This record gives sequence, C-alpha cells and structure tokens, in this order.
Amino acid sequence: MSENPENAANSENPPNPDSRKPESSESAEGSKSSEGAAKAAPTTSGTRREDAPAPAAEPSGRRRLVSALWPLRVTRAQLIVALLLFVLGLGLAIQVSSTSDNSALRGARQEDLVRILDELDDRTQRLEDEKARLEKQRTELESSSDQAEEARKQTQEKEQQLGILAGTVAAEGPGITLTVGDPTGAVESDMLLDAIQELRAAGAEAIQVNGVRVVADSYFTGSGNDMRIDGTKVAAPYVFKVIGKPEDLEPALNIPGGVVQTLEKEQATATVERSAKIVVDALRPAKRPDYAQSSSQ
Repeated sequence: MSENPENAANSENPPNPDSRKPESSESAEGSKSSEGAAKAAPTTSGTRREDAPAPAAEPSGRRRLVSALWPLRVTRAQLIVALLLFVLGLGLAIQVSSTSDNSALRGARQEDLVRILDELDDRTQRLEDEKARLEKQRTELESSSDQAEEARKQTQEKEQQLGILAGTVAAEGPGITLTVGDPTGAVESDMLLDAIQELRAAGAEAIQVNGVRVVADSYFTGSGNDMRIDGTKVAAPYVFKVIGKPEDLEPALNIPGGVVQTLEKEQATATVERSAKIVVDALRPAKRPDYAQSSSQ
C-alpha cells in the first residue's frame, strides 16, 4: 500500500509548534500591551478630571463695587457732612449766579475799565485835596495874628461856595455841554435824573438845564412834551451846562451801560462837548428854613 508523497512529506516534516509560538506570543503580548496602554490612558486622564477640585470663580470689579456699596452703611456724621456740603454748594451757586448776571461791567472793554479806575482815582484825589484845604484853613485860623479878619475872609469864601451849590450865585469855569435830542419823545424824566446823578458823582459843581438851575433838591417829572424840572416846563433838546473837570465828566457819561448808551437805546441822541469856560447864570431864590436853625453858639 503506497502512501501519498505529500502525506509522507508532512509526516517526515511535521510542523514545529515551538517555531510558531514565539510569533504568536509576541504578537499577543504586543496587542495586550497596546490595549492596556490604550485603556490605561483614558482611565488616568478621567481620574484626574474627576478628582481635581474646580477653581473658584473670582468676583468681577462691578460685583466687588456693589458689595462694598450695598447695603448702605452710612453713619450719622457722614450724613451731617453731606448735608453741610450740599447747603454750601447751593449757596455758592446762587451767589455766583446773582453776581454774574447783574454785573454792569461784565462786557466792558479794557479801555473802559481803565477809564473808570482813573475816574475813581480822581474822585479820591479831590477828596484828599478838600481835606488838605480844610486842614490848612484850620491851621491859618489857629496861627493867624488877626483871627477875626481871617475868619471873616474865610466866611466870605464859604458863602460864595455855598451860594454856588445852592444855586443863588452865578458861576463860571471849565466843564462840558451835554445836548440830548428826543425826536421820538421817548426820553423820560428818570433818564435826565440819571444824567444829573452821574455828573454829580463825577464832580460837577454847578448844573443848569434849559435855563433851570439844578440843585440838591431839584426834581424831574413828566416825559416827552410835558417834561418839567422843579415845576418848570422844558422841551427837547435838553441842554446841560455843567461846570467841573471835563476829563472826569465826559467819561462818566460814556461808560458802558451809562447815560449815553441808555439814551441811544431809546432812539435819542446825546452829544458831549468840552469847554474851557462854561457859564451857569440861572439863579434860584434863597430860601430861609422854617424850622431849622444853626446850632452853633
């Protein structure tokens, strides 16, 4: 009975199981290690994520500000200080508003302000000169050998001065002429009175308006075609003859918001002319007081 050569060959050379085992064992071990590594990696990472504590969220700046301000923790002293500061601020605001809105020289030019300051300096100088003159008279009376004669002389001079102020004596000297035209009849008595007051404040010593002597107790009434000074009717144009220092009188009328600007707003005209000689010859009757009398002995 003959055997198959292939079977014989196979019987003669049986497969060696040991020769295949290393390959399978190595491959198995490699696959196991790779699978173990694959399984170990997610297990490790998952353990870290689960075990690590979550970081606390830091509060934002707005939350810190709100937590610091609310709930309010205000003491009594803080409330009192806040109330005082509010009252002080309100008072300052009211004062600034009232002074800034009513300032007549707010929009004045630098030249006008300088002129006003010069006018104030001139008034101060006039007062100083008057003081020096009176002190000189007192010294002369005290040191004069003939005090009676000196007193009589000074009395006459004083009488002339008082007569000029009272309007009972004519006067002449340097000054200005103010002419006010009123084509529309808009000029009222208070406007002319304002002009008189400005002139007196600037050092006017004698004033005459349309032939009427203006003194301390003069009054103005009416307007337009019925303007009166001390009851005497006067008509436009109104001519003021004023004796005084021209360098002081004219700027006093031309200051911002002064007499000239006020008259021009009412469609009136106002012109000022300086003169080296102004004659004020309108007189007022001397009046004796009914009740007042000198208290000197």
